[in-house]
Amino acid sequence: MKRSFLFFAFAIFLFSCKKKEIPAVDYAAEMRAFVKEISAEAKAVNPSFLIVPQNGVRLITDDHHSNGVLDMEYINAIDGQGQEDLFFGFDQLNKATSEEDMDILSSFLDVLEENGKEVLVTDYCSSEEKITKSYENNNVKSYISFASPDRKLIGIPDYPAKPYHENDEDVEELSQAQNFLYLINPDKKHASKDDFVAKMGETNYDLLIVDLFFNEEALTAEDVNLLKTKANGGTRLVLCYMSIGEAEDYRYYWKEDWNKKKERPSWVYAENKKWRGNYKVFYWEREWKQLIYGNEESYLTKIMEAGFDGTYLDIIDAYEYYLENK
Repeated sequence: MKRSFLFFAFAIFLFSCKKKEIPAVDYAAEMRAFVKEISAEAKAVNPSFLIVPQNGVRLITDDHHSNGVLDMEYINAIDGQGQEDLFFGFDQLNKATSEEDMDILSSFLDVLEENGKEVLVTDYCSSEEKITKSYENNNVKSYISFASPDRKLIGIPDYPAKPYHENDEDVEELSQAQNFLYLINPDKKHASKDDFVAKMGETNYDLLIVDLFFNEEALTAEDVNLLKTKANGGTRLVLCYMSIGEAEDYRYYWKEDWNKKKERPSWVYAENKKWRGNYKVFYWEREWKQLIYGNEESYLTKIMEAGFDGTYLDIIDAYEYYLENK
């Protein structure tokens, strides 16, 4: 009797630990649809609002090969393409990306450039030699680039002392930008939101990619307006980072109950082991989409009301995760 009870208890334990099943959907098509929905929602309010996905560049073709049939609906829904690790950082910080990976990514990025979409590359390297090489390589490809010495994107790099191709021109379109700064964890190096905004005002980057929040305090429309002027007087664009392929437990939408695994919504799948507090989501599900767009409390609405020029969509390559783990 005791042995039967122990077996039953062990069976319940195994069942409770069983990983949630991944629904069978067209993961790539669902991500394309998600991005297009966000774009349509934003541009219905502000036609000039910029939509720039980061990574997941294979989505531009039907078969994920650069010579495949282009999904022009998707391409027309976006205004640019962000890409990490093109020349440095694919495997680890400060390490050159393999020629094979670089060539594959470039083949897609070049197709986007040919279709009028600006490419923004973020390389991760810390030595001056490799930072210089990153900017030079991207310049040859006509990509706008930023070399970050750390993957957490916490501050303005010490090198180079001035933005690559620094200028005092007004930047009103993505194609006019010659450089950018990608900084989404400013609380690590700035004492307050006001300090962060002030420090950004002392820079001459043509484009800023920043978070909506400093810690848990949202940037106001006044803050964002201040960010839009370079130190030399030229105007610039400011994009707001937003993850749509993962949920983050430090965001305003995360409920305290969700810290308990059994209380999490059905669309929360699993924690990203490389980034604690970030959770893979079934991004095709309605409840998750409602947090991102489509209502007054959505993330997209908050970004647009703050006056950003566009949004920088992250974890677009979440579809690859499900293809590999289904």
